[in-house]
Amino acid sequence: MAQKIMKRNFNKIFSRLPLLSLLLLVSISGSYGQKIKWLTFEQALDLQKKEPKKIFMDVYTEWCAPCKIMDKVTFQNKNVVAYVNDNFYAVKFNGEGNEEFTFMGEQYNNPEFRPSRRVNKMHQFTQFLGVQGYPTIVFFDSDGSPIFPVMGFMTVDNLEIYLKLVLSEDYKKVTTKEQMTEYIDSFVYTFTSD
Repeated sequence: MAQKIMKRNFNKIFSRLPLLSLLLLVSISGSYGQKIKWLTFEQALDLQKKEPKKIFMDVYTEWCAPCKIMDKVTFQNKNVVAYVNDNFYAVKFNGEGNEEFTFMGEQYNNPEFRPSRRVNKMHQFTQFLGVQGYPTIVFFDSDGSPIFPVMGFMTVDNLEIYLKLVLSEDYKKVTTKEQMTEYIDSFVYTFTSD
């Protein structure tokens, strides 16, 4: 008899776990508040003409697991959100997508794109930027010219370094691997974890 009661209580509790998990997930995701204001590349370039700012481009793919983690963790951090929204035009660019646009007089598209494929060929613009893997963050100067790409998953701390390196234009002084190591070693982090 006691075993039946324990089993019933056990089943009652664990049958509700999916619902409780979903409620917890919704409440956590709703607590992030502000989000990065993502734009298309063309929108960012148009905005640069009116108000020059650097561009922060997240080059991702639909199948990239680290890209999805960055979306859920790094790009949800309140300090990252505020810093990016205040200082950059943020662009989401699918490195294997089918977006078409002109950049610096050249037309870019993905003629091999097939919506039925899980993995597509690399977009022409992704190739132009020198992206070799996903995720990759590409920074552009306030005149729209590419500065450099940074490949790989980024934590909040990693991203803070690059955001501030680019915004301060210290990247113009940091030209060797040794200088970058020194820059990172002396960097003062100010972003907090959520």
